[in-house]
Amino acid sequence: MHNHEPPIFELSGRGKIGVNLPQIDVPQSQLPVDLLRADDLAGLPELTEPEVIRHYTRISQRNFAIDTTMVSLGSCTMKYNSKLHEEAARLPGFAAAHPLQGEELSQGALQLMYELQTYLGEISGFDAVSLQPAAGAQGELTGILVFRAYHLDRGDHERMEVLVPDSAHGTNPATAAMAGYKVIEVKSDARGNVDLEDLKRKLSPRTAALMLTNPNTLGLFEEHVVEVARLVHEAGGLVYGDGANFNALLGIAKPGKLGFDFMHYNLHKTFTTPHGGGGPGSGAVGCTAMLAPFLPAPRVRRIPQAGQELPPTERGASMRGAHATPAPEGAYEFFAPEKSIGRMKTFHGNFGMLVRAWTYIRSIGAAGLRKVSETAVLNANYVQARLKHVYPAAVDRTCMHETVLQGKLAAAPEVRTFDIAKRLIDYGFHPPTVYFPLIVPEALMIEPTETESKRTLDAFCDALLAIAGEAARDPEILKRAPTTTPVRRLDEVRAARQPILRYDPAVFARLREEGLQF
Repeated sequence: MHNHEPPIFELSGRGKIGVNLPQIDVPQSQLPVDLLRADDLAGLPELTEPEVIRHYTRISQRNFAIDTTMVSLGSCTMKYNSKLHEEAARLPGFAAAHPLQGEELSQGALQLMYELQTYLGEISGFDAVSLQPAAGAQGELTGILVFRAYHLDRGDHERMEVLVPDSAHGTNPATAAMAGYKVIEVKSDARGNVDLEDLKRKLSPRTAALMLTNPNTLGLFEEHVVEVARLVHEAGGLVYGDGANFNALLGIAKPGKLGFDFMHYNLHKTFTTPHGGGGPGSGAVGCTAMLAPFLPAPRVRRIPQAGQELPPTERGASMRGAHATPAPEGAYEFFAPEKSIGRMKTFHGNFGMLVRAWTYIRSIGAAGLRKVSETAVLNANYVQARLKHVYPAAVDRTCMHETVLQGKLAAAPEVRTFDIAKRLIDYGFHPPTVYFPLIVPEALMIEPTETESKRTLDAFCDALLAIAGEAARDPEILKRAPTTTPVRRLDEVRAARQPILRYDPAVFARLREEGLQF
């Protein structure tokens, strides 16, 4: 049995049946003529059930998955997560909840959301949390829109510049520009920190904010983060924290205590579900009490007992409606903060992500969260120590949860990072993030996470060292890689510009003639 079965359309045979429908047990009726197709539904594959099952099972087995191998994507925190969290998200009361279900029938879900807001605020040192944003990038947009609302509310209309370090995530400048701000780049110094002198030169009465990733995309903790925040605040600006790398700080450092005014969390990275795969994310955001009135709605609060007042960060109008039955004391409800920027999305359709994050935090507790970050940092430094004598470190200092190396092999100068990454596939490992951050030539950005054992880390490092040896002996081995995959090295520019979105026998035949295998 070979590994390159034809596409499912080519397995089709007229008359094959994959399902037997039961006999009709209701009266038949004729559909209205205007709903009928004008021609026959032709061209769909006809297959047996085993053929369909085997086809999709084979396709799934071609994937790299965190359940089968280490996925070392830097900046993405692709860590294995307990199946306990999946079981919790599948509980019928959570999984089957309808978005239009009334609050009186959603108290369990609202309680979970309220508690998750509280936990995230405690972990990060922020006074208020909103679960509205659907992903990290939308969390960034939320933060910049909140900043804009804050400045405008104070009558400060001149602040139209956002400072972004050159080590920031690419979404940071995109977010600022999308919100209508001019992006000003701030340089990094020789140790990978924000260059304080360059920052001072670029701060002005026009500065609305600085967007800072900490740890930054070099995998390094900003050594002058408190001073950076002080300088921005003295200039009248606000400090946004990109929390994509928060997996390095759990239980160790609280951004809200370091001078950050606002931060997004990637619940789908730091707090359980692996990043990527096309599923829903969650970019919850936290902020200081000063910015809480501007957070997106709805947030969740608990109705106080008689004689008690709502905390300042939970003031605002109930979203139950003017004619709704008043909620009892101690119940949970949605509310809109007093000066809210509004909704970032209609419903909490990513609610399963919130359940997973709540379960993750409750299952390992405060001590477990700290252990997560300590182990992630230890693993990254172990990988860096094993590899940096062959793959130079971008900045040779203690890293945090990820290390940025360079695919510059002294014994094989013609070999590129791209070649190394493709060859790593032949060794059974998903390649790390490559060519990012952009300020590092031939970057290899490796995040081993806390869930990989020393045995796995050694196998990964051994593979990269073996590849360096191959490059020195015969660089063509790397240039031909990968050689063990169903699809060989692709023209990635052509694939992006000319994607194949549907099956066409003539197209597949031509691609086979070009040597591409499926």
